[in-house]
Amino acid sequence: MPPLTDRRHAFRVVLGLLVPGLLLLVAGRPELILYAVFGSFAGMYGRLEAPRERLRHQFHGAGMLVTGVGLGTALSHGHVPAAGLVLAITAFATIGSLVTDRLRLRPGGPFFGIFALGATATVAPGLVSLWGALAICAGTAVWCMALGMSVGTTEDAHDEGLGTLPPGAVVHALRYALATAAAGLAGTALGLDHANWAMAAAAVPLAVVSAGEPVELAAVVHRAVHRVGGTLVGLMATALILLLEPSPTLLAAAVMVLLFPTELFMSRHYGVALGFFTPLIMLMTELAAPSEPVTMLVARGVDTVIGVAAGVAAAALVRGTRGITQEDRSRQWAV
Repeated sequence: MPPLTDRRHAFRVVLGLLVPGLLLLVAGRPELILYAVFGSFAGMYGRLEAPRERLRHQFHGAGMLVTGVGLGTALSHGHVPAAGLVLAITAFATIGSLVTDRLRLRPGGPFFGIFALGATATVAPGLVSLWGALAICAGTAVWCMALGMSVGTTEDAHDEGLGTLPPGAVVHALRYALATAAAGLAGTALGLDHANWAMAAAAVPLAVVSAGEPVELAAVVHRAVHRVGGTLVGLMATALILLLEPSPTLLAAAVMVLLFPTELFMSRHYGVALGFFTPLIMLMTELAAPSEPVTMLVARGVDTVIGVAAGVAAAALVRGTRGITQEDRSRQWAV
C-alpha cells in the first residue's frame, strides 16, 4: 500500500478533476472532460513541496498544459494536416524541454504538454470553441492550484538554481526533437490515425534522463518496458469497459475514478500506473472523438511501441558527459 503522503496527493489530484468533471456532467457535456483532464494534470506538480513552492510549480505546469490545449485546439480549427501537426509537436517538445529544465519542474520534461497538444489537435473542430476549451482547461488548473495551496507538507523547498538553464539542457532538448520527430514521421508514414500518440510515447523514456548527465540506457529501457507493458494491460482493461457499451456519463465517471490509482502509483511503479492511465486516456478520447474501438486500441498499441523505440534510440544516439546521482534519479518520479 502506498504511504499516506501518496494517498493524500492522489486524492488532491482527483479532487481537482472531480469538481469540474461533475459540472460538465450537470451541463450535459461529458464529452468535454478531456479538456478538464488536461487542466487537472497541473495538480500533479509540486507533489512534496511546501504550498508556496508547489503553487509556483503548478502555475508553470498549468501554463504548459493550457498552452498545449490552446495550440492543439487552434490546429484542429485550422484543419492543419498531419505533417503540420508533427512539426508543431516536435517544436513544442523541443522548446518545452528547455522550459521545463529551466523551471526544474517535477514531473520532469514536456510529456504532458505534448500529450495535450496532440490529443486536442485530433478532436473535431465542431466539438468546442477555442475559448471554451481554454476556459475548461484553465479553470480546472486554477482550481487545482487552489487545492494545492490548501495542504502543507514537511518537505523543504529546493530552488535548484531556478531561472538558469542547467548544463546540457540544449542537448537534452535535441533528444526530444529527434525522438518526437522520428516517432511522428514513422506513425504518419504507416498511415496511423493517431501519430500524436507515438510522439507523446517517445517523450516517456527521456523523462528519466537529466539534462547534462550521461544517459543510463538501462534506466531508459526500463521505463520503456514499463510504458509498453502498462499500456498493453490498460488496453485490455479499456476493451472490457467498452464491451459493456457504457453511456457517455458513465465513461466520464470512469475517467474521474481512474485518475486516483493513476496518480497513486505514478511515483512507485510506473507500469502499474499505466494500467490505469491508459484506459483513462482511451475513454476520454472516445468521448471527445468516437471511433471504431478495435481500430483505436490497435493504433494505440502500435503507436506506443513506435514511440518508445524512438525515445530509446534518441537516448542511445545523443549521450551526456557526467554521472547522475541517486538523489537526482529519485526525483524523476513521474511521466
